[in-house]
Amino acid sequence: MTDRSSRQSPFRTALAALSGTSIEWYDFYAFATAAAIVFNDVFFPADMPTALKTISSFATFAVGFLLRPLGGIVFGHIGDRVGRKKTLVITLLMMGIASFAIGLLPTYDQVGVLSPILLILLRLIQGLAIGGEWGGAVLIAVENAPEGRATFFGSFAQLGSSVGALLSTGMFSLMNLFGESAFDSWGWRVPFLASAVLVVIGLVVRTKLEDSPAMDEIHAGQEDGTVAELPVAEVLRKDWRTVLVGVFSLATATGGYYVVTSYLLSYGTEDRHLSESMLLNGLSLAAFLELLVTPLLSLLGDRIGAHKVVVGGLAGVVLLSVPQFMVLGTGDVVLIYALMLAMRFVMSALYGPMAAILADGFPPHVRYTGISLSYQVCNLVFAGFAPVTAVWLSSLAGGAYWPPAVALMLVSALGIWCTLRLRTYSERRADSVTVGTTTKEPVTLSA
Repeated sequence: MTDRSSRQSPFRTALAALSGTSIEWYDFYAFATAAAIVFNDVFFPADMPTALKTISSFATFAVGFLLRPLGGIVFGHIGDRVGRKKTLVITLLMMGIASFAIGLLPTYDQVGVLSPILLILLRLIQGLAIGGEWGGAVLIAVENAPEGRATFFGSFAQLGSSVGALLSTGMFSLMNLFGESAFDSWGWRVPFLASAVLVVIGLVVRTKLEDSPAMDEIHAGQEDGTVAELPVAEVLRKDWRTVLVGVFSLATATGGYYVVTSYLLSYGTEDRHLSESMLLNGLSLAAFLELLVTPLLSLLGDRIGAHKVVVGGLAGVVLLSVPQFMVLGTGDVVLIYALMLAMRFVMSALYGPMAAILADGFPPHVRYTGISLSYQVCNLVFAGFAPVTAVWLSSLAGGAYWPPAVALMLVSALGIWCTLRLRTYSERRADSVTVGTTTKEPVTLSA
């Protein structure tokens, strides 16, 4: 059994995971925000039709997801065989360097088609890095958590999403204050360049971090041959069902998130002609709410069961999908903000507890690879192309909002069923876990 007497404070480990994921997601959401409001004009020709430029801009966002499964496999292999900590330092450096370089890219008017090509290359590096980041950050927090508190401490790594979104939208809102002309010419670059400072802070925190106690057990297993030589092969052979239901359980938390942020921002500004700054401020408020409620909902998950919290959140998304977009047509700022906050509240119930739930479905010696594969395949299938698909579905209905909203409802309904199946698989693993040829008593991480 994995020793729960951690060599370091679980709060210190959780905060270290949070600091790193916050920086990674800041860089990621900066790209998502810029793709929604400025990349279409900066990196594509002026005479291109507006709808095509929007789709092309979101496509640059989507390509980053192509390498995320590969990143999950590569860094999952390193994390399962060498250690969680080393991968987290590498992924942070990759993400930070790529983001800083985006802030220095020439525009289409300056170098032509080379401009979007360079943007795509840097985006692919981002995708590879984030593919290995999530699994390690989650495990360093979950595996150091006290007994019965894995959902709560695991949510700290998840909070990096809301902190990153808050910092990103806040920076873009600040740059908008300089005026549209200044923002389009140089203001959009500042959030990317500023990420260099955050990366230095993250590296200081992560290099002082110790690995999780689970790694002691894994390293000990190397002596008797109980460690997987190729973790991804073992996961696909023994736990492919867990990977599959994990993908669909996470679909709303990943793909749905971009529908109610990036696509909502694009739809609100281009189709409803709402103020960019108003919507950015609303997204900032929503991210702040997510930051506050995610730990509380995850703590509730430790008390009543993480699966119950996730299912409740998915049901909330089903109910709010249509109203979230319907209110944009009213122009009522208070009503728009209220629905933004309500949607982010129920989505907070999905993302926070899923770290411990998914980790609970895989044995420790292949856990990094297993959860990374589930999460990153989900991001490739659902998240990466969510804004592009939403724009396409909307265009088929003459610009109406309801096709993307209905699609979000259907994915959430499927997510409810898959989350319940994931619970079943986790309970089966809790009965007996076979590591190599030795049966060991498992550690149940989530409630």
